[in-house]
Amino acid sequence: MPDKQNMTDEEVRRLSWRCRRGLLELDIVLQRFSESHLSTLTKLELLAFDSLLDLPDNEFLDVVTSRIKFVNVDAFKAKQIDTDAMQSVITKLSAH
Repeated sequence: MPDKQNMTDEEVRRLSWRCRRGLLELDIVLQRFSESHLSTLTKLELLAFDSLLDLPDNEFLDVVTSRIKFVNVDAFKAKQIDTDAMQSVITKLSAH
């Protein structure tokens, strides 16, 4: 995924589409997050956010609301995700 300066409109639309979820609470958080932060994320944050979007809704919401720590998510253990970038994204998501 390219960095924010090279992110195409198609990539922004793809990420925005992936933000549509089945849980209303998560949908609201992601909509607000997208409007406020999507265009300003760094490359590492975009990769972390993309990984979060791969999670099932309930697990995603648990990470955003700090019910579980992202380091304890099995899906992330095999991936090499920048922990600072992931924490930054989660902090931004939690603010909404």
